[in-house]
Amino acid sequence: VQLQASGGGLVQAGGSLRLSCAASGRTFSGYTVGWFRQTPGKEREFVAGIKWSGGSTYYADSVKGRFTISRESAKNLVNLQMNSLRLEDTAVYSCAASRTIIQSSIGMPSAYAYWGQGTLVTVSS
Repeated sequence: VQLQASGGGLVQAGGSLRLSCAASGRTFSGYTVGWFRQTPGKEREFVAGIKWSGGSTYYADSVKGRFTISRESAKNLVNLQMNSLRLEDTAVYSCAASRTIIQSSIGMPSAYAYWGQGTLVTVSS
């Protein structure tokens, strides 16, 4: 599975952005898809995840109520709608996917087999 993340950019604090993760080679059916972010010198951080089959969603506490992860079946996309962006949301955001991830591992980068390249989100004051 090849993943392609898109939608990053520069936005003012309080603004919104929508990231998309597209898969080529196969559909997301049966996969868990996660969004992670990373800033220089820090470890990769889980942001949100979704089980394609069933649609269960999972969020880091830091983004609950502000970010929404969703699936767009017709286009085989996983979107991350980011609202009320804060300076501390600035990071490179990457999507990842894997099959058969148990719920307790959804937030662990090591649980994901496939990764896309990152897209930079910069939140300015």
